[in-house]
Amino acid sequence: MEQRKEHIYIGIDINDRYAMISYYQLNMAEPETVSTIAGSGYYQIPTLLAKRKSLGQWYYGDDARKMAKTSEVICVDSLLKRAVNGETIRIEDETFEAWELLALFLKKVMELPKKLGNVAAYDRLILSVERLSRANMEVFWKIAPKLGLLPEQFMVIDHKESFYYFALSQPDSLWIHDVYLFESDGKNIHYYGLKRNTRTAPQVISIKESIKTPMEENKDEEFLILLQKAFENQIVTTVYLVGEGFEGKWMKDSLTYICRGRRAFMGNNLYCKGACYAGFLRDHDENWNFIYMGENEMKFNLSLKVRDKGELSFYTLISAGKNWFEAKGECEVILSGTGEIDFWKQLPNSREAVIETLELTDLPSRPDRTTRLRITAVPVSDEKIEVKIRDLGFGEIYRGTDKVWKYTMTM
Repeated sequence: MEQRKEHIYIGIDINDRYAMISYYQLNMAEPETVSTIAGSGYYQIPTLLAKRKSLGQWYYGDDARKMAKTSEVICVDSLLKRAVNGETIRIEDETFEAWELLALFLKKVMELPKKLGNVAAYDRLILSVERLSRANMEVFWKIAPKLGLLPEQFMVIDHKESFYYFALSQPDSLWIHDVYLFESDGKNIHYYGLKRNTRTAPQVISIKESIKTPMEENKDEEFLILLQKAFENQIVTTVYLVGEGFEGKWMKDSLTYICRGRRAFMGNNLYCKGACYAGFLRDHDENWNFIYMGENEMKFNLSLKVRDKGELSFYTLISAGKNWFEAKGECEVILSGTGEIDFWKQLPNSREAVIETLELTDLPSRPDRTTRLRITAVPVSDEKIEVKIRDLGFGEIYRGTDKVWKYTMTM
């Protein structure tokens, strides 16, 4: 009897300095982060490519950094920034688009779990970056096909959303109250504070973000002051410390304060693990009782009230909480009654809906239920949705005019 194939999710946290990769299967207790050195706890892979001169051989990560010390290769660093800037890179007699080199780097990183014999194949790649923008999303959308990925096999989230998925995938004893993440690169420090609204169903999650604060000479004292300010009038259950800046033994008074009635965890691979959980929950969110409302997530639901097989129901075009860069809704309907369409707009934490009626001006006169329309909804921001309605007619009987009506929905 053929065994069911387990889903495997690959999460990569990437910036211009390094990448980290984790993978997750349904039979695993938690995602596992992969090191380039078997058995090592060093997970950072330098975001670097090197091409051997006069040959087509490419190196990446630590191998590329080692080779860079010789005169045998030509190196390319800052791959993410170069790709977003749309740079063209010339290496000897060849010209490369920066995004193609970033795709090559990611392809090599993705092979790492397989080389160590941990997985045979994967079902979805989830990238985690510090911030999402239209520019970097366009780069990633071009890269996905280069990696052999279909749209449904590819996700991009920011660090706050990675934190959201990671924190709430832990035992519930760790998020009874607020959860904080502090990140430091050794020069600056900032934090995310996660809060649940327990009065809504699903629970709406919000994450506040601090500005980046420079770390001066007396780091312990300054960090303690930042902690006290962040936790003021808050009940905090768990604190995560992420980044190279927390290495060493400089935390004394600050660590004592953190552990006073709270759990604390330190590590650098939280974001790539959170990315794995995000991919898993995209496929298995039946019991997920949360919705995250960050700056990249849609702030309201947009639906149509339709009659399907004689029964009235709602068809959701755009769902609140979905990443607006990726969200898109489309359907075809048969118009009945007047030349108007009602759109239902609803906040995720409200039972009330606002109805916005759109009039299809200059719609050709036809008998009832002989006008077919294609309705497409595409967000242009987290609070605005562009709706296009196209007249398709009704087969050979009533030819479509291809007339298009455009509206912009806001809440």
